[in-house]
Amino acid sequence: MADKHFQLRIITPDRVFYEGDVEMVEFNTTEGQIGVLPGHIPMTVIIKPGILHIYEEDAEKNAALHSGFVEILQERVTILAEVIEWPDEIDATRAEEAKQRAEERLRSRTPETDIMRAETALLRAMARIEVLK
Repeated sequence: MADKHFQLRIITPDRVFYEGDVEMVEFNTTEGQIGVLPGHIPMTVIIKPGILHIYEEDAEKNAALHSGFVEILQERVTILAEVIEWPDEIDATRAEEAKQRAEERLRSRTPETDIMRAETALLRAMARIEVLK
C-alpha cells in the first residue's frame, strides 16, 4: 500500500517557513488550483496568489501564499516562495487598505495603470484577508 504522507518543505529567501510530513497540500497556480497527494506525478508549477492549505495527519494549517515556484515529486514537494505568511503574521488593517487601493487602481484605470500589477496586489490582499477568517 502506498504511503499516506509526503515531505513538504517551504523555503523563503530568509527562512525555512515549514518542514514536515503532510497528507495533502492545495494551492493556486497560474493554471488553476491544484491538490497534491502522495505519489503525484512529477511537475513544476508557478504559484498564483492565494491560500495554501496544508493537511497534516490531525490538523489543517493555512497560510497566504503570494508568489514562487513549486517542485512536485512523488515523495516530496518543495515550495520556493518569495512571500508566504501565517495568519498571525498578517496585519488585517494593512491588508484591507491594500485591497481598497488595488480596487481603486483597477476602477480608475489610466493609460499609466499597470493592470497586471494591480490585479496581483488585489489577489495578495484578498489572500491575506481570507486566511485570517
